[in-house]
Amino acid sequence: WLVLTTGNKSEISCGYCTLYGDMAGGFGVLKDIYKTTVYKLARYRNSKGPAIPEAIISKAPTAELRHGQKDRDTLPDYGVLDAILREYIENNKNMRQLNLMRRFDPETLRRVVLMVDASEYKRRQAPPGVKITPMALGRDRRMPITNHYRQ
Repeated sequence: WLVLTTGNKSEISCGYCTLYGDMAGGFGVLKDIYKTTVYKLARYRNSKGPAIPEAIISKAPTAELRHGQKDRDTLPDYGVLDAILREYIENNKNMRQLNLMRRFDPETLRRVVLMVDASEYKRRQAPPGVKITPMALGRDRRMPITNHYRQ
């Protein structure tokens, strides 16, 4: 038997996970899969026969750490977040390059990049997982966790 962690790449990238909660386990089966892809996979699975209740797929994402909490209270919409993360992580673009693209709100972009950079210490404590994308966190992309480091 092996406990699987439930964090996906979007949440783990931003540190939107708890070390002794959704990161506790021996293997991260969703570790390298963005949240938008998790939803696509859930819908695909249900197209083969009912397995995941529709209420789970259609409800607003929440970490459920407090009553009424929604992910959108802290994070941008997952479509926007995942697009930023793909450019920042997969395509290795820095803040200047991301701003020049003019695809993202500058303040949202700044917040996301800061969350990603500040969460390296959590990713170092995450269990291993499946590598799906060209740039897996913890294996292909590691950042210093020293004080005041900024790329």
